[in-house]
Amino acid sequence: MALLKINLNDPLMKALKAVNSIGGKSLTEEDLKKQRAAMEVAGKLAAPTGDVTVEGFSIDDISCEWVKPDFAHNPQYVILYAHGGGYTCGGLSYARILAAKLAVATGFSVVSFEYRLAPEHKYPAQLEDGMKVWDYLMERGYGAKQVLFAGDSAGGNLVLCMTMKLLKEKQLSPKSLILFSPWTDMTASSSSYDTYAEKDPILTKDYVLGVREAYAGSAVDFSEERFSPLNGNFTGFPPTLIMVGRNEILLDDSIKLQKRIHKAGGSAVIDIEKDGWHVYQQMPLPVATRAMKRVADYISAVVYT
Repeated sequence: MALLKINLNDPLMKALKAVNSIGGKSLTEEDLKKQRAAMEVAGKLAAPTGDVTVEGFSIDDISCEWVKPDFAHNPQYVILYAHGGGYTCGGLSYARILAAKLAVATGFSVVSFEYRLAPEHKYPAQLEDGMKVWDYLMERGYGAKQVLFAGDSAGGNLVLCMTMKLLKEKQLSPKSLILFSPWTDMTASSSSYDTYAEKDPILTKDYVLGVREAYAGSAVDFSEERFSPLNGNFTGFPPTLIMVGRNEILLDDSIKLQKRIHKAGGSAVIDIEKDGWHVYQQMPLPVATRAMKRVADYISAVVYT
């Protein structure tokens, strides 16, 4: 079976597992410390050593980075990338893993940012921060159709919510979305939570329940589209690539998302990696390299044809 190929003792895999397995009904202060420390380790282990130039900057109090490919690239387009981490952890060093891979694969510059984290900052702080980065790119002269959104896990949730906000307000939306194992449904009610509970090497349902409460509190309806964009309106939604691993509890989140976009008349491609797990693209493995090549091919087709 594919899961036997995964080296669970790999330091990066262990760090990612530590990030995403802490949980329960509520996260404790000690949980958060461990979670955030593990994410820092993951970022350091997988930090890019070449092929990109990283430039830090700030938008108000939001720390951001431009991650630019060193080789000849197309400056007309930019990717706005939101990192994962259950909305409770993560920062620029962690974001740099996929930001660098996206920059190298596409030849576009990538902007990543440190949105405020829960539980210190609950919803809608993260959405507000994401929209500030979007506004910054618009003010720099990029047209909406020169910006692509990308996000993994909770970051996928964030860019979905950002896109829906733009559409709801009848503003121009991004050219396309690239989603890695997106968290689309905070009700945690899909059958894949049970089907892949023993196969998923990264995520647990307890973790999902813990971070959703840290993010939104307990006295909310998690089915609302502001938390579960799967239940939102996809009319006019941009072309979307959804990448997910066969061996993860969020698999149904991605399958249902593609169906909802198609039902609304939009275009969505789902890429299910039979040997993959939650955001497997972060790992320095051939399966991740092949996935980033597919991302590049998809973006080329959307942008240049």
